[in-house]
Amino acid sequence: MVDYSVWDHIEVSDDEDDTHPNIDTASLFRWRHQARMDRMEQFQKEREDLEKAQGECKRKLSEVQRKIKELEVSGTDDAKSELQKLQQEQQGLKKEEKSCDKKLEEHRKQEKKMPWNVDTLSKEGFSKSVFNVKPEDKEETEEEKEQKHKTFVEKYEKAIKHFGMLRRWDDSQKYLSDNPHLVCEETANYLVIMCIDLEVEEKHALMEQVAHQTIVMQFILELARSLKVDPRACFRQFFTKIKVGA
Repeated sequence: MVDYSVWDHIEVSDDEDDTHPNIDTASLFRWRHQARMDRMEQFQKEREDLEKAQGECKRKLSEVQRKIKELEVSGTDDAKSELQKLQQEQQGLKKEEKSCDKKLEEHRKQEKKMPWNVDTLSKEGFSKSVFNVKPEDKEETEEEKEQKHKTFVEKYEKAIKHFGMLRRWDDSQKYLSDNPHLVCEETANYLVIMCIDLEVEEKHALMEQVAHQTIVMQFILELARSLKVDPRACFRQFFTKIKVGA
């Protein structure tokens, strides 16, 4: 059985929801995006504050422990009195340290549960790699699309089927890295056809496997459209992020 739970944490596009015709859709999307960015910024600030508090607590604890060691070698009454105070302070700092560690761990768990979107998927390590892709001068007709699909499938059918049967994220990423030409609409469309054929043949387990890979390809294509880049320029970042939540 294929586990689809990882997909629950992805929000690829802001413009998937229908809006009322009287609403300025472009402005609404900008407001949504700004609100999301503000939430992300606040969340990041909370983490920085927690890390700062944790670091300060550890620094104080280390200093107190250093003083305790120095006083333990002294046998004076003043040293014993000061030692008791420092030992009490040490206990308090250890409790504070545990509290800081717990809060930071909870914050990290919340971060992992946060839905991914274009901003988080492309935040770190994303590079708009340049591919020598000839821009299309005009929109293709249905006949041209059909012929393009047919030609592509005839040439790469075996490779597409192989991708459809891959189960591990690392294997899928490596295979697309070795065959970047497969990152396209034609591959996604053929995988859908494979799913239909397998379901008709009542090969349900295989159908679910190919459906999983179909979703992978469709998410990569949607991410590319949102970022306005060639799909081959962003699929590695997609796998990097999704493996973290797997």
